[in-house]
Amino acid sequence: MDRPRWLPLESNPDVMTKFLHCLGLVPTWQCGDVYGLDPELLSIVPKPVCAVLLLFPMTEKYEAFKVEEEERIKAAGQSVSPDVYFMKQTIGNACGTIGLIHAVANNQAQLEFAPDSALKKFLGQTSKMTPEERATFLEKDESIRVTHESSAQEGQTEAPSIDEKVNLHFIAFVNVGGHLYELDGRKPFPIAHGKTTEDTVLEDAVQVCKTFMARDPEEVRFTIIALSKDSY
Repeated sequence: MDRPRWLPLESNPDVMTKFLHCLGLVPTWQCGDVYGLDPELLSIVPKPVCAVLLLFPMTEKYEAFKVEEEERIKAAGQSVSPDVYFMKQTIGNACGTIGLIHAVANNQAQLEFAPDSALKKFLGQTSKMTPEERATFLEKDESIRVTHESSAQEGQTEAPSIDEKVNLHFIAFVNVGGHLYELDGRKPFPIAHGKTTEDTVLEDAVQVCKTFMARDPEEVRFTIIALSKDSY
């Protein structure tokens, strides 16, 4: 049976912010570009930051690393908080939406939602599910699918066809219980990246993003987006 496919969400902070607001996130939080990795440019990102999203190319080097990483963690083990909300990706091209769900789901204590929020309802209904069950539930969630489809057509570039192979992928970095986690629906589990704090989650996530870039130094197709509180 063919898995469902959605139009890919553009790595455009305005599109992603509108997507979250349409799903009922109160507009005190917004997505914004991270323009550079040096301390001066990171300092201009509005604070606080509650999650960081990375868009990167899925190259042969990355895919080889992904297999090696999974084998290493399965052999050595890792500590992951039971409070981490993680879901698998079974919908083609839905990584942008899943990245945003990961960002919001792991920061519900800080964020505010409208009473009729479709996203808040989804998180409540899936809170006790396994990562695989959450993926299946998303396949049937019409509110999120319809919002994703309309958002995917709103970017500055023309939306690709639904069958076009897209080799760019979104993942999220979040702070749960003072630890930084990489959440990627294509991986079997969250990846723990050591300690972090509410004040340093942007800088700590960027250090991990740098390792993605270092694996593919010829590549330029990297975008970093922060979910942060509107400072205006």
